[in-house]
Amino acid sequence: MTLPAGLLPAMTPLPVLIPLLTAAATLIVGRKSRVQQIISVVALAAVVVIAALLLYLTDRHGMAAVQVGNWDTPIGITLVVDRLSAAMLLVSSIVLLAVLVYAVGQGISDGAERQPTSIFQPTYLILSAGVSLAFLAGDLFNLFVGFEVLLAASFVLLTLGASADRVRAGVSYVMVSMVSSLIFLTGIALAYGATGTLNLAQMAARMSEVPAGTRSAIYAVLLVAFGIKAAVFPLSNWLPDSYPTAPAPVTAVFAGLLTKVGVYAIIRMHTLLFPSGRFDRILLICGLLTMLIGILGAIAQSDIKRLLSFTLVSHIGYLMFGVGLNTAAGLTGTVFYVAHHILVQTTLFLVVGLIERQAGSASLSRLGGLLAASPALAVLFGIPALNLGGIPPLSGFIGKATLLEAGVADGSVLAWVLVAGSVLTSLLTLYAMARVWSKAFWRPRAQAPEGDMSDAAPSGLIDESTDVLFDDRPDPGRMPRLMLVPTVALIAVGLGLTVFAGPILGVAGRAAADLDDRGTYLETVLGPADTWQSGGVR
Repeated sequence: MTLPAGLLPAMTPLPVLIPLLTAAATLIVGRKSRVQQIISVVALAAVVVIAALLLYLTDRHGMAAVQVGNWDTPIGITLVVDRLSAAMLLVSSIVLLAVLVYAVGQGISDGAERQPTSIFQPTYLILSAGVSLAFLAGDLFNLFVGFEVLLAASFVLLTLGASADRVRAGVSYVMVSMVSSLIFLTGIALAYGATGTLNLAQMAARMSEVPAGTRSAIYAVLLVAFGIKAAVFPLSNWLPDSYPTAPAPVTAVFAGLLTKVGVYAIIRMHTLLFPSGRFDRILLICGLLTMLIGILGAIAQSDIKRLLSFTLVSHIGYLMFGVGLNTAAGLTGTVFYVAHHILVQTTLFLVVGLIERQAGSASLSRLGGLLAASPALAVLFGIPALNLGGIPPLSGFIGKATLLEAGVADGSVLAWVLVAGSVLTSLLTLYAMARVWSKAFWRPRAQAPEGDMSDAAPSGLIDESTDVLFDDRPDPGRMPRLMLVPTVALIAVGLGLTVFAGPILGVAGRAAADLDDRGTYLETVLGPADTWQSGGVR
């Protein structure tokens, strides 16, 4: 049975509306944690189904635009769904659902004695709505709103438990995000002043009439704003200090998704508003430095969470590599690799949460003997670690090979330097993962420098019998089923990228073609070309 194209506009707002409405519902039943959990899981499961349908429909029928409230373009709120945004929605909703189930299993919520009303579930749903809005926004202002929704929800999630480290990290994160938001607002003001609109399609149609110097200034301001959010070097120093202090599920969803929202904004801006390639060399250089400095920072870490945070930064460089090439092949590799990296990075942080449960610490100086103590945990870490390192035939290898092939096809000196840097980064990533394996899993625990100190449970766990946060009770060796199942599910989805790499690369290639064809985007949002076309729009 073929689904009609008419479903596409009707379904487009739902990934934003469903989490917002269910967030309100979870606040109403705040004292009934089980009811909250059921509502949240059902809501995000529904978003997964809707995102899958959106990807199917866009791949079959093309992109669609929705004018919220039936206001004429560009007065009202415009939501646009194409293959790229639908793919990002699907991957992000899968990750959000898996992490939520994991969090329910771990018992991360606010304790009744500290918070009379439960806030984790509604805040998490609002975070989901912000992510979806950022992917669907058809104008700069609502893209800004999506980022601000993320900021507000992120601060609450980062500071759960209100420990000194978490509050300090949360304040640092908010300060950096506020600077980014101010820069973004400046870019919005410049773009509106130059084009008279904030609608992305109308702005793209008018941007060719803007003087080249003004265009470059607008691009530079927006690139800095999105570069901070995406953790692109030299704007990435904030990330390794902000994420590791949060509870494992929060760190996992932040690492997997939040930087990718910034990457998505860079892709959309680069291909739709500024396709001339004026800043391609800058993106390539920043991509190379992000790769190398991030992975060198990872090698120097002794805490697994901080190590993974630096690898997160490092692999953003691969995405900048693909965008900076500004070719269909480069964008195809970027779309595929961003899906791979969201899944693998999230999975690794969830496994670290299991390591903390099993051994009481994520510090390599305190870990050892996990292979003998829990072979299943060793497998759970080993598969995504090898995938992150790019071992054939896993999806990490396929994504990197696609990007390297695009770089070789480009043939420029800088592209060849990026190819060499990508290979070196991949080898160093594999070394970093092998180092974690050898210290945490292979060596006996007695040989760890601080092995006798690793019996303390990780902070932020909850005694589910009382719903009260505790920091001091050890709970080693316990891997609740609801923590294990979503971790295994994400590993399976990551392996699915390998098994079905051909069709998925096909979708990524068609998404790249959408990005390259600005005219289709403009006609979808603004209508027939003769009503808006003015010089230079493809």
